[in-house]
Amino acid sequence: MREGSRVRVRRGDRTLEGVVMPSKEEFVVLKLDSGYNVGLKREELHGIEELDTPGEHGVEEEGTGSGERGESREPGEGELSVLSTGGTIASKIDYRTGGVRPGYSAEDLLRAVPELEEVAPINADVVFEKLSENVDPGDWVSLAKRVHGEIEDGAEGVVVTHGTDTMAHTAAALSFMVETPVPVVFTASQRSADRPSSDNVLNAVSAAKFALSDVAEVSVVMHEESSDTTCLAHRGTRVRKMHTSRRDAFRSPNARPLARVGEDVEVLVDEHVRRGEVELTLRDDLNVDVGLVKFYPGMPTEVLEPFFERFDGLVIEGTGLGHVSSDLVSTVREGVASGVTVVMTSQCIHGRVCDRVYETGRDMLDAGVVEGEDMLPGTALVKLMWLLPRADGGKLRRLIKTPLRGELSRRSRSDLF
Repeated sequence: MREGSRVRVRRGDRTLEGVVMPSKEEFVVLKLDSGYNVGLKREELHGIEELDTPGEHGVEEEGTGSGERGESREPGEGELSVLSTGGTIASKIDYRTGGVRPGYSAEDLLRAVPELEEVAPINADVVFEKLSENVDPGDWVSLAKRVHGEIEDGAEGVVVTHGTDTMAHTAAALSFMVETPVPVVFTASQRSADRPSSDNVLNAVSAAKFALSDVAEVSVVMHEESSDTTCLAHRGTRVRKMHTSRRDAFRSPNARPLARVGEDVEVLVDEHVRRGEVELTLRDDLNVDVGLVKFYPGMPTEVLEPFFERFDGLVIEGTGLGHVSSDLVSTVREGVASGVTVVMTSQCIHGRVCDRVYETGRDMLDAGVVEGEDMLPGTALVKLMWLLPRADGGKLRRLIKTPLRGELSRRSRSDLF
């Protein structure tokens, strides 16, 4: 009996079926059809019947594991590509340390969530295996190229599994780098697959359903509620993780989610890119010399000065409508004069920047700061990285304030708070 086998076990007068998950030697951990896990002591079991073994879910037992396409992969009509980058959805407990570590391959994910293949035929592969705090802009570029290749080879949609903590940054990056005629859907799990409360099944299955929809944008699909009911699809440039551990941690500040995913896909917005509406395009060059700094009361100028010495662009999370203390205005002015593009965003989750209301804000505009409208700070960071190789001067300033991938709106709506 190996990990990934489907088994039937008997304990007393109770019979259970499920997929064997990683566990300590004295236990058997099964993922049940409900999506929850159960741990059983081996010594209490009266019988174990192996129903199938790894490799019988339509997935090769050995994956390529390198991010390169295996020779046996032949995309066909209606297939989805599932690309793994690590994160909790593709992690398991390391019983040596008691912590979660990346390590599940794309094949392991399909064994843990065989329901994926009930949605569509799946081609699964690993791009890289990293916890999301270790994902960097170079990884964004690698992933963008791989997603582009999957679509070019005929994938009906692409699902990317990713760690939750920086998934919004990666989704925003791909939103700008890849114009796609099919859905590209990020999904994740707040709790690892071998935990009883894992959210990986509903998230993964809902992501696959949305990847077959008509919404051809980069999105993030995660739980709508804490229980296993429905998921929401959030635009990749509008999504933010709002809670450290809840299963319904993701929201779309200043915007409506793209869709609700249950038995079917319910599209919630009229304005979205539709399947086949744009040509597949890859623009993956980034200027990574962009920083993000959060203003705090009493911040000395010495904190800002190194940013202007080091970077070509800087995003500031200001207070309220987009402010920093008056003491910092001259430092910002000098930084802008030296050629650094500065974008002002807000520490507030909802609302938009407006530096015309208060004196300090007007001083910042006079210093050359560009208002980030209602963009999330992380999205503004990624957008500036993407824009710097493509524009400068007045054109760059205009593009920062122009919605390119739904990342900002022209007007704020009172019903979104």
